Amino acid sequence: MDVRALVKNVKDYVIDLRREFHMYPERSGEEFRTSKRVKEELNKLGIPHTTAGGTGVVGIIKGEKPGKTVALRADMDALEVYEKNDIPYKSKTDGLMHACGHDGHTAMLLGAAKVLSMIKNELKGSVKLFFQPAEETAQGALKMIDDGVMEGVDSVFAIHLWSGLPMGKISVEAGPRMAAVDVFDITVNGKGGHGSAPHEGVDALVAASDIVMALQTIVSRELSPLEPVVVTVGKLVAGTRFNVLASEAKLEGTNRYFNPKIKDVLPQAIERMAKNVAAGYRAEAHLNYQFATSPVINDPECSALAKRAVEKILGKDGLIEYEKVMGGEDFAEFLKKAPGALALVGIGNEEKKTTYPHHHPNFNIDEDALEIGVVLYVQYALDYLNQS
Repeated sequence: MDVRALVKNVKDYVIDLRREFHMYPERSGEEFRTSKRVKEELNKLGIPHTTAGGTGVVGIIKGEKPGKTVALRADMDALEVYEKNDIPYKSKTDGLMHACGHDGHTAMLLGAAKVLSMIKNELKGSVKLFFQPAEETAQGALKMIDDGVMEGVDSVFAIHLWSGLPMGKISVEAGPRMAAVDVFDITVNGKGGHGSAPHEGVDALVAASDIVMALQTIVSRELSPLEPVVVTVGKLVAGTRFNVLASEAKLEGTNRYFNPKIKDVLPQAIERMAKNVAAGYRAEAHLNYQFATSPVINDPECSALAKRAVEKILGKDGLIEYEKVMGGEDFAEFLKKAPGALALVGIGNEEKKTTYPHHHPNFNIDEDALEIGVVLYVQYALDYLNQS
């Protein structure tokens, strides 16, 4: 079966959908319009579907022959970013933008649904379609799993469009691909006073500033240099006025790592460091720590299957080795329930200005990659279901 020939017939359909989703971005957990449009398209295709995870949608395509079940996943949410692209389909909502490719993911999965519905009589088994909300807050996958979407699923596959890879290249190596994501905040309590008499108070801002710097020594002095780990404080809020000692300061940050054992080390180390540094300034520190999502670890057999699918689509030159990244993806939660793989599909093209990093206000997609993504979704599903 020439999957690529079938997909060419839906290329314009996918591009149009992607541009529509791009114009109407929605926050994590509030993908109401997107969810409605997905359901409308599935209805047109005669694909039964249910709601899961709040605004998530699960479609199912049952083949004529019995067999296993493979799930294909796309995320739908946008980001709080002001778009700077001068394009006809620019975001119509100030302060919200599809700056990570989720508009493309949703459109590609609908394109794959259209192709798979054309050939469902030839399917051996079933294909589930996961349109997932709230990936950016690492909440959507778990909510969908809680609603039972992984019941009966034998393998799960996802695509992430990736600006760091050239258009026409795909990375789908086995093993760790994206990092675990933890989120923390630290509240530092001091004692207010006049800026001219700091000895009469306890400056929470100074204590918090030292905590920011001290936390970096956890990576450099407490963990093996062979372990990739990032501790980042991205926000520090303190004080009310230039001549008033801050009585309270709040830090917010994130940790990234691949080794699951580090999950047991970081919370205790951060709490110890924060409390002891604060105590040195006569202040107090309180830690709130959350495990957002696990590392994405591609199953070796599923990765090999996906590589063979890429070779069918693009030839061996279509495969590229790409270093694992410290960004997170809650697709990891699906992978804890069934073996699968995440593929990074290149969208980088200097001429089309699609090499900006993810979450950048000028992020955009080389839309030729959308066709490749649709083909890969379909090819993986077919190859998995047709295994003996």
